[in-house]
Amino acid sequence: MSYDVARVRGLIASLGDGWIHLDPQHGMLVPDRVSTVISTAFRSSASSAAGRHSSARRSAEIVDSARQAVADLVGGTPEGVVLGASHAALLGWLAESTSSRLGLGTGLMLSRLDDEANVAPWLRVASRAGARVRWAEVDIETYEVPSWQFAELIGPTTRLAALTAGSAMIGSMPDVRAAAEKIHEVDGLLVVDASAVAPYRYLDIQESEADVIAVSGPAWGGPPAGALVFRDPSLLDRLPSMSLNPRARGPERLEVGGHQFAMLAGLEASIDHLAGLDDRATGARRARLEQSMTSLQNYHRDLLSYLTRSLARVPDLAIFGRTQGPLPTLSFAIDGIPADKIAAHLAQHRVGVVHGLPSGGRFFDALGVTEIGGAVTMGLAPYTTHFEIDQFMDVLSGLDAAD
Repeated sequence: MSYDVARVRGLIASLGDGWIHLDPQHGMLVPDRVSTVISTAFRSSASSAAGRHSSARRSAEIVDSARQAVADLVGGTPEGVVLGASHAALLGWLAESTSSRLGLGTGLMLSRLDDEANVAPWLRVASRAGARVRWAEVDIETYEVPSWQFAELIGPTTRLAALTAGSAMIGSMPDVRAAAEKIHEVDGLLVVDASAVAPYRYLDIQESEADVIAVSGPAWGGPPAGALVFRDPSLLDRLPSMSLNPRARGPERLEVGGHQFAMLAGLEASIDHLAGLDDRATGARRARLEQSMTSLQNYHRDLLSYLTRSLARVPDLAIFGRTQGPLPTLSFAIDGIPADKIAAHLAQHRVGVVHGLPSGGRFFDALGVTEIGGAVTMGLAPYTTHFEIDQFMDVLSGLDAAD
């Protein structure tokens, strides 16, 4: 039996809005079970996990369950899971906490392919400390981040490297383990943003050897919530605490302010949704995630091939990204037509894509794409169908006649 996309679509009521959603970079659609769990948690949990009231105990249970769900998602342990309102906010607090490792004469490595959430905080603390920033670049022919760069960019004074696990713009996936091996030779830390990869691939923090992995709930249809996962939970107690609680221990040391318990309940439900994408998946949640991600990959491999073959027939269209890449996302431009005009034409016909993606600014600037009117970014979701690709292509083919 193949991947049952019709069953998956039936779990998401908002697909009935009449739009074709090819913009998962803006966040995937929320499954009904997630909305229901959030609504229930709003009614049954308290605003604090402290105290002996049943609602307070329920809030505490929600936090524990959310930590376990995120740990299952990436192959970590709940003791190493930091929860917050967004992965961007958490990466900001992590940067502040680790800034004491930086100073004059030290350095850090960033990637031109990364989302700004894993760039801006590090630039800020590097500027304050006077640390040198070196950039891992993207090969404009292969759209990969060549791993040989790591040996040149990471040296004895490098204290930290920040790298994306995969690009939401062009679908490529840097060799995280190669970067980890190099940074660990100099006792540095590797922080990996896996937000674009988590909806599509089975993650394993132990195998990657990343020290910290960041994920974002909206990326796979979850609520506004994010998490950092530490491969070695004991590292949390060795970092300066950012918490308002002077007695905070473990993950709480980077959890600034109170939790949004209903959102965390929805976060767990959304991970359960990922684990159930393949209704044949059995076993514990971690095992079901592996089975579901494998099934989804096989489905998307054929769908991405169908999409890129269709786009290749459009005159003067250039694809930026791996046409058979590990992630089902890509960007494209049409000679002489600005990206905002393409996106506007598609939107008039209820087709949603992304243009002017802020996280792609550094890469597209380096590539010169912004000088020719920018690029349109699009991607596949677990609920995307071949029929929707055909509809998208029909609308795109009428672009020349658009006002």
